[in-house]
This record gives sequence, structure tokens and C-alpha cells, in this order.
Amino acid sequence: MGSGGLELPPGDEGHEGDTAEVQPGAVSLARPMETGSIGPELDWDAGAWQEVRTRAQRAGRAYIWLNLVEQRLRAVVSALVRPIYEPVHGDDWVVAAAGPAGQEWVQRAVAVREVSRRKGYLLDPADDNVLSFLTLPQLRELMVQHWPCFEPYVDDRRDVELALDELEVTRNVVSRNRALSEAVLNQAERASARLLEMLGAGGDVPSGRRLPVDAVEDLVGDRYGDVVAVHPDRVRLLRQFPAEDIFGAARRLDAIGIGLNLLVQNFSGRRLVRLAEAGCRVRLLFLNPASSAVKRRERELGLKRGELGRAVEMNILHMRRVRARLRDPGAFEIQVYDETPRFTAYLVDGDGSDGIAVVQSYMRRIRGMEAPVLVLRGGGGRVVRADPVDEGGLFPTYREEFELSWADSRPVS
Repeated sequence: MGSGGLELPPGDEGHEGDTAEVQPGAVSLARPMETGSIGPELDWDAGAWQEVRTRAQRAGRAYIWLNLVEQRLRAVVSALVRPIYEPVHGDDWVVAAAGPAGQEWVQRAVAVREVSRRKGYLLDPADDNVLSFLTLPQLRELMVQHWPCFEPYVDDRRDVELALDELEVTRNVVSRNRALSEAVLNQAERASARLLEMLGAGGDVPSGRRLPVDAVEDLVGDRYGDVVAVHPDRVRLLRQFPAEDIFGAARRLDAIGIGLNLLVQNFSGRRLVRLAEAGCRVRLLFLNPASSAVKRRERELGLKRGELGRAVEMNILHMRRVRARLRDPGAFEIQVYDETPRFTAYLVDGDGSDGIAVVQSYMRRIRGMEAPVLVLRGGGGRVVRADPVDEGGLFPTYREEFELSWADSRPVS
């Protein structure tokens, strides 16, 4: 007899093919599935796993940006609104600041805080306040209600509200763990970066406009040093990071390599002239086209004798013509070296804390166009500012190597 008052059928007496009748009122038990036989409807193929990984990656990136914005807005609200209400209302200053129009959502936040207290969800005593339980839309309401407090610090209220509107779709999708499209993610990242800048946490450095700081890069960047991108070859680099974006706003450009094709063939001489006339100081270090190192490189790549040397010489002549058009040729230096080439590097604004570098190593039998490319950030300009720590990245290593090679090279007249 079962616990529900129903009679269970006998366990081991019946076998497949038995014709024994089940007593009236008895419950028939389903036979267990054979071991290891999970239905095909539960199995994920490689495509399904790839899809969920993509969803998780996009949701994770969006969550980090939303978290940064919410924490920053919470801090700004606390700094500007709290001093007005706390002297009179004490710990209930958020309730008082919400006013009659916000009674519903602020009381909901108070209730969630009390439940979190009872269940032990408050892991940090610093979060034991109503402000920590307000959502992004509720923080926005506090800001709108007390805009005169924010006006001296935020230039345009409409820009702030438009950016928050753009984030609302992403916040809704992420909070419910639904699929986030790449277009919406990109929009959310742009809106978040713009909001952080408007709220005084973005910073305005040239490399931030040339190579925008990635929130994920900033938070987990210690895993990768100062490498912010890796491309299988130069073609894919230029699709994501065009030459105009690399060199277009440079105030200093140092380059070392064999023929410097990334610069010479992808950035026009007219643009180089305008860049130099605008104050950019340029130092270009080519491999001597007459050196034995060029001949060795030709043999490695299977090129005809003199083919690589002529290509390098043509690039040098092109840069000499650019230099001849400048009012101050001394700001555009060209030199050659005779050592074995080990890498090519383009160091943009390498003398400052916000520089970037594009670096490729020379490989046997692989032309420079086909070699993997690293993009490095020189440091600074981060969304979340931490104590300065020397992590010993790759950027200073290549910059030092350039300076040593430059000192050992000789100028081209």
C-alpha cells in the first residue's frame, strides 16, 4: 500500500511479456530508462554550445558595463543628494529624497533590503543601505528629481537621459538572461562609455579615441599584460583597426622594420605631410636595402635576388619625398640599420602614458602581411582608475628596443 492509499504493483514478479492483470486502484510504475540513454532532445551539438557561449560572452560584457555605470551613478547621487537630506533624515535620507512620487519604488527597495538582511545576502556592511538596492532606473529618477544638484557637474541633462534610455534595453535583456544581439551590445558599450565620461569617470586621452578602452580589458587585463588585440594577419588587423585610426591623430610616431609597408602602403604621403605639419614628430627606421640581412630574408621568403631590396629602397625614396615637402624636415627623420631584423613595430605616442603599438615578429617563410599582429596599449586612460602598478608589459620592451636600434643606426640624407 502506497503513502497515498493506492496499491502498488508487485516489484520483481512481473516481466516483459507478462499478462498478469493489475489490480483495480493500483498505480503502474514506469520502468527506469536504460543507463546512459539520455534522450536526443537533451543533447547539445557543437553549434548549440557555440551559441550559448556567444550569449554568455555578450551578456557578461554588457553586465560589466552596466555594473560600472550603476556604481558610478550611485556614487554621484550619494555625493550630491545625500548631504542635503541626511542631516535631517539620517539613514532614511533616500526615502526622503524619493518624495511622494517615488514612495512605491523606494519602499520596494527598503523591503528587499530587509529580506536580504534576514537571509544573510548582505555580504559587505557597506551595502547595508537603501541606496545600494536602487536599480538604474530608480537612480535616474533621483537624479531627475534633484537635477539642480547635478547641473553644475553635468553639461547636458538630455545627453545623460538619452544614454540611459539606450542602456535600458540591454539592462532588461541581461536581467532576464535573454539573447543580446551584437548591435545592441555595441550600442550599450558606447552609451556606457559616454555616460562614464559625462559623470566624470571617463577621461579624455588621445588613445581613448583612437583605441577605446574596453571595460572587460580593464577588469581582467592582468591576464594579458598590455596586449589588447591579436590578429592572425595584417589584413584582418586593418579591417578592425584601419591605418587612419592608428596613425591619423599621432603626435609622435616611431617605426622599425624592414620596409614599413603598414605605414608606407596604407597611409598616404599627403596625410603624412599634414600629420607632420600639425606637429607630429616621425622617426622611421628601415633595414638597409644593401645589407646582407636583406639577402638572407630574400632567401627565407623564396624571393628573387634583389626583389626585397628594391621594394625597401622604393619605400625609403617615397618617405624622402614626403620629408622634402615639409617646412621642418628635422621633425621627420629616416635612418637605416644593418642588423638582422627581428620584428616590426609602430609605436604611436610612445613617449606618453597613452600610446599604442602595432607589433609583428618576423617568421621564416612567412611574409609580413601574413604574420600574426599584436596591438599593445601603453597604459593609462582606463575606465576604472586604480593605483599605478608597473605590470612590466610588452610596450616598454619594444620601445626600449627601438631606441637601442635607433642609436646604432645611421641617417638617410
